[in-house]
Amino acid sequence: MRQGSEELTRWVYQGIWSVLSHWFRVPKQPPTLPAYSHETIESFRPSVGFLRYLKLQFWFLLVLIDLLVLVVWLVILISSPMAGVILALPALVIAVVPDLIAYVAIHLRYDTTWYVVSDRSLRIRRGIWVIRETTITFENVQNVKVTQGPLQRWFGIGSVTVETAGGGQVAPGGHGSHPGAGSHQGLIEGIDNAERIRDMVLTKLRRSRSAGLGDERLEAVRAEPVWRPDHLAVLRDIRDAARALTT
Repeated sequence: MRQGSEELTRWVYQGIWSVLSHWFRVPKQPPTLPAYSHETIESFRPSVGFLRYLKLQFWFLLVLIDLLVLVVWLVILISSPMAGVILALPALVIAVVPDLIAYVAIHLRYDTTWYVVSDRSLRIRRGIWVIRETTITFENVQNVKVTQGPLQRWFGIGSVTVETAGGGQVAPGGHGSHPGAGSHQGLIEGIDNAERIRDMVLTKLRRSRSAGLGDERLEAVRAEPVWRPDHLAVLRDIRDAARALTT
């Protein structure tokens, strides 16, 4: 019975997700980052444990609200049975409808979160009503830290906070950075490999700073020989002309 209920809930949500993503034109693919051909780009989403973590918080709050509604309705029913009968349906609606909305919102939050890391920068996308994309260039990163509370450890997830000197850049179409506009940090939350992501960001940070501006085209210019054959030919002509003048 429970499995059938979960399947029904999943089927209903898939229908809602399809409609909302079509209405609000939510991109189904991860965001892109500019990169050269030899650069590596990694796209990932929060762990399934993050969805379970959000659901636990949801069910805890749900129980409190539903109990409050039930207590109020019982008080009314005892004091005035007729009023209690009349308010039975509205009380049920008040208890159930917000639960459905919150359940859908949790899944939408999970399904619309993307993280993309290139050799130069990090991009975070969230949202369905308002899509927010935050881009952080590794040149501006000041600190990278991992946080993991007791409940997060229980679900095997953690968060990586990337702090910058000047704040994240808002990608075209975005409306602020996470957790708020003008923020000076990017939050990669709900991942089951937080330490690996932190180490990866630190490695890319060191490489980016060691390469100056990180522009491989400049590196290619520096790598070219200083004296090309045509330069040497001109120098030989000057040498020969100088010798002819002295003889």
